[in-house]
Amino acid sequence: MQEPQPDDTTDAPTSDGVSGRDRMRAQIVEVAAGLLAAGGRDAVSTRAVAAAAGTQAPTIYRLFGDKDGLLAAVLEYGFSTYVADKPPLDPTADPVTDLRAGWDLHIGFGLANPALFLLMYADTQPGRRPAAAEAGLAILRTRIRNIAAAGRLRVDEDLAVELVQAAGSGAVLALLAVPQADRDPRLADTMFDALITTITTDAVRESADDGSAGGAVTAANALRARLPELEMLTDGERHVLGEWLARITH
Repeated sequence: MQEPQPDDTTDAPTSDGVSGRDRMRAQIVEVAAGLLAAGGRDAVSTRAVAAAAGTQAPTIYRLFGDKDGLLAAVLEYGFSTYVADKPPLDPTADPVTDLRAGWDLHIGFGLANPALFLLMYADTQPGRRPAAAEAGLAILRTRIRNIAAAGRLRVDEDLAVELVQAAGSGAVLALLAVPQADRDPRLADTMFDALITTITTDAVRESADDGSAGGAVTAANALRARLPELEMLTDGERHVLGEWLARITH
């Protein structure tokens, strides 16, 4: 255990341009994340975090307000780490393969960081999505948009995003609920296969003139995804067309 150090929460920048306050805050968040990983949420007490970080409990209260504020910072740290590990979007890759890469990272991250994953996805307030989650959600939306633009999305984009989120997090939570030795490694793969069957077409493009509603939805999703590229239309015309296409996809 580190010896408590003098409180350094000043805003004055150091030689590398980072204030003592920001440096201390980052150190405390990393320490708290480590305690969370080792002992779960109950291990993240202000006293334990202060002792492990080599500071005093009042410093934590000044920087984070209370334990909930500290956990919110750890939550943000978790999402930042998660997004940093995400594979880059590849516009030339098969969009479903690209989605699978993001899925595999999500499952792997959750199983490797169970306590952090539970804080990120199972311990949030109903009806409130953490602001830190938006960056990861934006990447998922882009992956779904690419599938739609390729003419392969059966459902509207918003529903597809929600389905991927629910399936991915549900798969991780189901696996975490089982002792590691008893987990079935096929669960996540089977879940992804079922998800892809539900939200995408088998062919590169399902014909829209085959008389099926599904073909019309797929074509509408593809056109809707490419609306920003239709520069021959005015903003108002693109808006109206988007509303018409949304009626088809919903």
